[in-house]
Amino acid sequence: MLNRRTFAAALVAAIAFPGLAAAQATTPSAAQIERKLEAAPRVVVPRNKRVTVRELKRRPEMRRIAPSIDIQSINFAFGSAEVASSQYDKVENIATAMERILRRNRREVFLIEGHTDAVGSFASNQVLSENRAASLRRVLVSEFGIPRRALETVGYGEEFLLVPTQNENWRNRRVTLRRVTDVIEPF
Repeated sequence: MLNRRTFAAALVAAIAFPGLAAAQATTPSAAQIERKLEAAPRVVVPRNKRVTVRELKRRPEMRRIAPSIDIQSINFAFGSAEVASSQYDKVENIATAMERILRRNRREVFLIEGHTDAVGSFASNQVLSENRAASLRRVLVSEFGIPRRALETVGYGEEFLLVPTQNENWRNRRVTLRRVTDVIEPF
């Protein structure tokens, strides 16, 4: 049971030691990721209204239609795009969920979005976010056998902060996964 004293201590720890809070971010299970990504799109997009992958990356309103999940538990170090091997157990949950979905429909397409916090220049954050998405894709393909054709990547830098702050915040250094099959033009 969470009482006031425990809550206050946790709040002080989160403010004083933000890295500790990051370490405690829960990793969604493969089943949780699968459920989120398998959900029906928020809106049914008729085939003649679907967009290209390239256009999807530029249109937030279309991306928001696709089922998604934020993965905050992959801990990117400040200024880094590397998915450390110590994070592979977390990536394995993503890979397992994607494998299950791809087994049911091999034409599924997932968009990996990289994000940063707002520290640093807009340009450097943009490049870093693109590298984070590409890094996760590389690990999924090379270490877990997810087909490259099923993974698209994009970086949004500091454009879509979860925590609106100009300071360093680990929750903004994340990836978002989207199953975009139902909003993009078929290949």
